[in-house]
Amino acid sequence: MEDFNSWKDLLNPEFYIKMGGFWLILFIVFAETGLFVGFFLPGDSLLFVSGIYAVEIIKETFGSTGSDFLDTTLLATGVAIAAVIGNEVGYYFGRKTGPALYKRPDSMLFKKKYLYQAHDFFEKHGALAIIMARFLPVVRTFTPIVAGIVKMDKKEFLRDNIIGAVLWSFILIFAGHYLDKLFMEQFGINLKEKLEYIIIVIVLVTTLPVIIKFMFGKKEDFSKYENKDFE
Repeated sequence: MEDFNSWKDLLNPEFYIKMGGFWLILFIVFAETGLFVGFFLPGDSLLFVSGIYAVEIIKETFGSTGSDFLDTTLLATGVAIAAVIGNEVGYYFGRKTGPALYKRPDSMLFKKKYLYQAHDFFEKHGALAIIMARFLPVVRTFTPIVAGIVKMDKKEFLRDNIIGAVLWSFILIFAGHYLDKLFMEQFGINLKEKLEYIIIVIVLVTTLPVIIKFMFGKKEDFSKYENKDFE
């Protein structure tokens, strides 16, 4: 079992994989959307790196199937299910208690601006936002809550939730697994030895839209929400 050495470990997906394996990965995926304080947890990078370790993860948990494809599919399926459940919890949390969040003061783990940004993202992209949000850090944490607050149809939300979860988990996990094999076979490069660089690239790519909006977009006026009724 991996030892906890510093707070930096909390942002390192390899730490979770070696510390808790399959079940901890599922919990992290669930927590990122099921628990709104989970926005700081690694999401995209965790899935990609999990794909690299897919065979080892499944072997240690259930015993190997003897097929890389089946092992990777089992991992991606488990992650997709955890992602669906997490979003559903976030959605129902939004329906029941979400409006009160707009009156909650900011804290170290909660910033109202994230909720506002998710609301604008949902308003702009509609139902497609549920699928798109899966690939955007922070936004994916708060979008299901906002969907619950605005009382999006339950069946439509579940449909888009499943589509987004399957695309997100299978794309990133299979990309990690097969790119690792490709680089090893074609170039002799072991991606497990380059994880720090991979994580940096994934974080930069997934947060690039947010960075661009922050640097070049116009400053958001969140005062428009202060007296808005979200009931």
